[in-house]
Amino acid sequence: METLYDTIGLNYANLRQPEPKIAHRIETALGDAKSVLNVGAGAGSYEPVGRQITAIEPSAKMIGQRAASNATIIQGSAEELPFDNNSFDASMAVLTIHHWSDQEKGVLEMRRVTRDKIVFLTYDPSFRGFWLADYFPALVTLDEGQMPPMAQYEKWLGPVTISPVPIPHDCSDGFLAGYWRRPAAYLDERVRACMSSFWALGDITGGDNVLDGLEKLEADLKSGAWGKRYAHLLNLEELDCGYQLVETK
Repeated sequence: METLYDTIGLNYANLRQPEPKIAHRIETALGDAKSVLNVGAGAGSYEPVGRQITAIEPSAKMIGQRAASNATIIQGSAEELPFDNNSFDASMAVLTIHHWSDQEKGVLEMRRVTRDKIVFLTYDPSFRGFWLADYFPALVTLDEGQMPPMAQYEKWLGPVTISPVPIPHDCSDGFLAGYWRRPAAYLDERVRACMSSFWALGDITGGDNVLDGLEKLEADLKSGAWGKRYAHLLNLEELDCGYQLVETK
């Protein structure tokens, strides 16, 4: 079962360390659930300790980067969860739904196998305002094509609570907005290699969508133009970059 992350996830476990503030939000949302299913689990980030974890992940390379734990690991996909109805107290899916081939089917599968709480960390494709899109405008179109509108979660799951997840300036998880106050990081190909958005824009093949933006960003950092344009960000401890926590009620 070859997946995108068999290619892009080679250094994923090192550069995508869980951010404690985000981990706390997810763990709080899971409530008192004892058994938790992690769908699209990647290398195991954000799996809460002290609970019975089952992780399902399509990429063998991602599974191979997991740290030792007591979790049950299964190679498989969200769209066909190999579990009986109501098998878990809660289920979670962290920055993964945009990779699913059938998002509605995957969400309904999570509902089928979960007795109570379902938690998503995801991105609102209608969000505007993250400066990175000024250099890579194709990110906006990409998000609109990949991410389900936030209203879909209630259509799929019934009543949900949706709340923003601000990103700390020193975020330890290197997802797309993780370096919002460290712009030079985006010039590092090792950093971009753990961001699926850059691969989707053609970073691996030297696509113009990426090269033009990198050249502009590098020039603006050297000239000081970035610092002048985004000076208001430099003293912020955290920033709303469009990430959302979705919780069933």
